[in-house]
This record gives sequence, C-alpha cells and structure tokens, in this order.
Amino acid sequence: MEARDFDVLVVGSGLAGLTAALHLAPTHRVAVLTKRTLSDGASQRAQGGIAAVLDAEDSIDRHIDDTLVAGAGLCDLSATRLVVEESPGCIAWLRALGVAFTFQDGDLHLTREGGHSHRRIVHAADATGAAVQRTLIEVARREPNITFFEHHTLVDLIPARSLGHGAPACAGLYALDEASGEVVAFSAPEVVLATGGAGRVYLHTTNPETATGDGIAAAWRAGCRVSNMEFIQFHPTSLFHPEANSFLISEAVRGEGGVLKLPPSAGGHRFMPAHDERAELAPRDVVARAIDAEMKKHGLDCVHLDITHQSPEFLHHHFPNILARCAQLGIDITREPIPVVPAAHYTCGGVLTDLQGRTDIAGLYAIGETACTGLHGANRLASNSLVECMVFARAAAGAIARHPNRKMEKALPWRPASSEAADPRLLNESLRDLRSLMWELVGIVRSAPQLQRASNRLSKLQSRVNATYESSKLTVDLVELRNLLQLARLIVHSAQSRRESRGLHYRIDHPMLARVASPTLLAPAHLDDKN
Repeated sequence: MEARDFDVLVVGSGLAGLTAALHLAPTHRVAVLTKRTLSDGASQRAQGGIAAVLDAEDSIDRHIDDTLVAGAGLCDLSATRLVVEESPGCIAWLRALGVAFTFQDGDLHLTREGGHSHRRIVHAADATGAAVQRTLIEVARREPNITFFEHHTLVDLIPARSLGHGAPACAGLYALDEASGEVVAFSAPEVVLATGGAGRVYLHTTNPETATGDGIAAAWRAGCRVSNMEFIQFHPTSLFHPEANSFLISEAVRGEGGVLKLPPSAGGHRFMPAHDERAELAPRDVVARAIDAEMKKHGLDCVHLDITHQSPEFLHHHFPNILARCAQLGIDITREPIPVVPAAHYTCGGVLTDLQGRTDIAGLYAIGETACTGLHGANRLASNSLVECMVFARAAAGAIARHPNRKMEKALPWRPASSEAADPRLLNESLRDLRSLMWELVGIVRSAPQLQRASNRLSKLQSRVNATYESSKLTVDLVELRNLLQLARLIVHSAQSRRESRGLHYRIDHPMLARVASPTLLAPAHLDDKN
C-alpha cells in the first residue's frame, strides 16, 4: 500500500494531540491518527478540571510551590514555571474556542483539589474533559488542513533513511488500519506522539481501553530514552462496584469537603487525619497509600467517601455526572457514602523531552501523558495534566513551525510476517496474566522480592508474545499486548533502580527518601532487548 504523505503526523486525538494539530493547521498539512474514535481517550474522561492561577489572592509562585511539594523533589523547575505561567493563557484560549466552563456570580467558578493551597481549578461541572474535547473536535473538523484517520493504531516509527547527517531521525510511522486489517505507511518529516499513558498495564484502572502506552513503547524501540516510569499515580477514589468499570470519583469531591471513612463493619470513622495533617486534601500518593493501608489492616474491599453534608442542590450542580452514574448503580450520594478504591490513573513518566517537546530523535516529539517533561516529578499535582497538554502542544507546534522540512526517502511498505492472526484466546490470557501480576507485585506498595518476581515472569511472558508477534498477522490486540509488555518491563526496571520511597513509588524495603533526588533515566541499552 502506498505511503500517505503529510507535513506533520499527530498520533492521538486527546487534548494534547488536538491542540498541536490546531496550532499547526494554519501552515501545515496535518494528519491526526487515533486508534478508536476522536473522543475515545483519557482527556474525554477528565472530571475535575484545569489548574490555573486566576484569583487575585492566588499567585504563580504558590502554584509552583504546590507542584514542587507534590512532586517530592523531582519536578523540573523550568518546566514547572513554564506550565504554571502559561496556564491562564490556556484557559483564555479554550474560552475563545467556546468551551463552556462553570461560572458562579459572573466569574469562573474555581474549586480546590488535593495538594493545592488555593482554589484554582477551572471546570465544566464534573465533566471538564468532555466539554473541552467536544469543542476541540468541532473546531478541528472545520480545519481544511487537518485529516483524521480514526481506527488507526500506531505499530512502529520509521527511521529516516536520508538526512545528510548521522543523527537518528524519524521519517513517519506504520499504523494498523482496523477496517482493512492492513498496515499502512505514513510519511512526514515531523511526528508528534500524543497517545496518552499506560494505565491498562494494571488490572484496576480509571483509564480507557486505549491507554496501552503505544507512543512510549514505539519511541523506546526507536531509540528514545524514557524517564520516571516507576511513578504510576493511583487515583485514591475509583468507584467500587462490579458494574462500575473503574468509574472515577473526582478529586473535587474531596475538594468540596468529602471525607473518607471506614465502612460501618470496621468502625465507620474518618481515618485520613491519622495519616496526614492535610487529611483528604493531601496529595494523591498519600491518600492512595492511606486507603491501601486501611483496607489491608481491616481486610476491606473498599472504603467510603462521604459528601452527604452538602445539599442535594449543590451536588446536582457541581457533580451531576457522578451523581447520575452512582444513581444508576443504586447509590444515592445525597444520602449515603460512595464506595471507593484506588486504581491506576496516570503515568507520570514517559518519553524524555525538552521544553519544546523534542525527544532524542530528530523530527520526533512527545506531548501529554506520553511525555516526561519534568513537570510532575514523583507525583502529579491534581489538574496539572490538562494544562501541561496545551502548553507543550503549543511549544512543540512552535518548534515544528520554526524547523525547515527535512528531505527524506519515502517509507518502505510494511511486509507482513503472516496472513494468519494469533488465537485471540491466547492473547487475552497473556493480557490477564500481565495485568494481574503488575497489580499484585508492582502496585501501590512494592518490595525488592516482588519486583524481581515480576521481572522474571515478565521476561518469560515477553518471550512467548514476541514469538507470536514475529509469526502472526498483526491485530490491534497483539500490537497493544506487545506495547503493554514493554511498558511493564520499563516500570519494573525503573522501580528496581530507585532504591528509596519517593512520591508514588513506595518500597517497604526502602521507606526513606534518599538525600539527593534525581530522575530515573533509561536508554534502550538498559534492557536486554527493545521488543
């Protein structure tokens, strides 16, 4: 099949990808590839909001300080200052596009979330991501220079063949077209990875099914370094219900006074003040570990989040979607607490980039949850992720606009290994094994023996999957399984390398912070293979 040629390829249709595409569209022919539909990603699910300094009593320095405290000494100050300083402008840009944020008394309503010292969370009720995505998709569809390719899954990046110099570069990518079942080559001198995180590597996650770390894995195989992969944020409050599919209960519920309690069978009392003086408004890593500890101590499946002190009118106005979803499951949050449990939520590490989203490979950029910009450090501060998407998407678009197009040879067509697909039952079995072992051995609390057991089991599993990959026709399930295995190994290797407890990474055999904080950097040579 012939290659499809563009000026820029954007992989991912969340806030990061669409923001980059919209900034590039006036001057570049842009292809946006997404493996489901445009709205099937993590951005669509974001509930709480976007952090920005908009109140006269707040300040840039306070927001920076809150971010640094949450990041436990590993945030990059330059990246943090860049994002915080540009956050008000990002809100203004979204409002100009038509995003309908929540107002109160004529002003933007600002809520507060864990780790923030001030009310600075701009939101659209409790469905901010959906409101933002809906607007950006509408605007992007009207851009004549943006072409969308839905149901296209990233397989691998294509190395540049002719640059006139020896530096590694990217010439495009291979994507699996789900409709035809064929792998298509896309050519472009600039590629932007905005594929999101890798929450699906865990058994319990708030992430959509699309969160399989495709961009991180592909960049790693191409030769990029990754950083801080041990820092997986577990959201403290995912709805616990057999039919809930890890529905997220927004941080803003605690920001508006929600308290965490043990179930009546375990005493029914509030427990967070005993774990941290900030109680329910402590950073997510602290709250998630506290819940995990209480569940293990009392043999519980969940704890309770109680917001019944607020009026039904308040809850209908501020949390209509949470209220409605719980009501569908028979839970009246105006009169009874919400059963919650921690779940994998956000990948703080990723492909290492500079302040313009550039990776180790010329022409390759990473933005959003795919990237490790240095903003989040060892623990992401609530509602900093959406603004990071916009700031670095705009920075990457600016860098691309300033960069003259490189001359390259056209990409070679994909050569399939086989015309026969692997048995889907075997793929599903391998996926279940992978997600279960990561949950059991590389979860909220870790230890050296657990990590070594995980490493050994992953090596055996990957050998089996690699053999299947090399001998089978590609399917989306096989591509995703390959990527999740790669991400799992990166997480385990990074966790083994950090012999301390810091932020989201808690080791019972190393409970104290090290004196000197430094990011975990992995290059492809750190593992015995890149597959």
